[in-house]
Amino acid sequence: MPEFFWQSQESLGGRALRLPLDLLEWPYRLGAALHRGYYRLRPGARVELPAAVVAVGNLTVGGSGKTPTVAWLARELGRRGRKAAVLSRGVRGRRNREVNVVSDGERVLLGAADVGDEPVLLAGSLPGVPVLSGRNRAALCLRACALFGPEVLLLDDGFQHHRVARQVDLVCIDSVVGLGNRHVLPRGPLREGLGALRAADAVVWTRAPQGFDRDAAARRWIPGKPAELPQYGLQMRLRGLRELGSQERRPPVDLRGQSVGLLAAIARPDTLRRELTGLGAYLDEERIFPDHHLYRRRDVEDLSDRRLWVTTAKDAVKLPADWCAGRRVWVLEEEVEPLRSGALIDWLLAKLDEERP
Repeated sequence: MPEFFWQSQESLGGRALRLPLDLLEWPYRLGAALHRGYYRLRPGARVELPAAVVAVGNLTVGGSGKTPTVAWLARELGRRGRKAAVLSRGVRGRRNREVNVVSDGERVLLGAADVGDEPVLLAGSLPGVPVLSGRNRAALCLRACALFGPEVLLLDDGFQHHRVARQVDLVCIDSVVGLGNRHVLPRGPLREGLGALRAADAVVWTRAPQGFDRDAAARRWIPGKPAELPQYGLQMRLRGLRELGSQERRPPVDLRGQSVGLLAAIARPDTLRRELTGLGAYLDEERIFPDHHLYRRRDVEDLSDRRLWVTTAKDAVKLPADWCAGRRVWVLEEEVEPLRSGALIDWLLAKLDEERP
């Protein structure tokens, strides 16, 4: 993504250079508003389901922590005795146009080459939770209800998907970069205008540090936020490192003082750079690919064997260990943790019970 997407202050020269993008922004903004407005005015066009639907999405393109948030919600709902299923669109897999059962809750049935990285990552991290993927979200929801009878359907990246009726809309905003320059594509990172937040039931600030001031963040990024819109904070906690192809973990402190190479195909590799340097590692080489890139053997066969390479769990599901044989590749694993224990899941369960017919 262009660097100017995330610059809240721009020079006069930069703004002048981007005037053509200003003109292109308005048709995109209008199209998104009309699409949302159509379903708001015609609620009967939405597919009603026998299970409660929780859509987890964002306003910006790229990584805002939606998928880790969905995984955390699925685990917490399970702990509270609510049976959940996860629905993911999937990107770049050869079967992403179909309705796919990626996991039946007991076995992971498909790989990243079939359905993309995020559904497989979710399936591998959520034992007991069915995971389905495909472009037709309504068909996914109906299949999940027919096969698994969940009480709650978690719609990953679902805020801009209006065809499925839902009980709760959660909007994730990265607490580090916020909403960037607040412009809509292609002038900025927003998928639709800030007015879309009126449809949200709560804002979830992701990657929020301890002591994070949600109200100050809202004043900066979403002025005019309805006073009654709840806000919650989630932080990313490092679980540790593991060697690619192994389940043995080592502490993150093992990166301190190490010269490492960065291997990633994620939306915002700058986030990973900050994490690695914060752990005391020295970045001296990078192998960066577009988000959701499906690796080929030739992408990694020339990695240097004289240094340590670090990648993400999302990348690891697309990297067979034998492709990297003879090289040290460590996977950085993280998980979501709430800033206020129980607050978000308590609110969500109360909201679902309130919306129950």
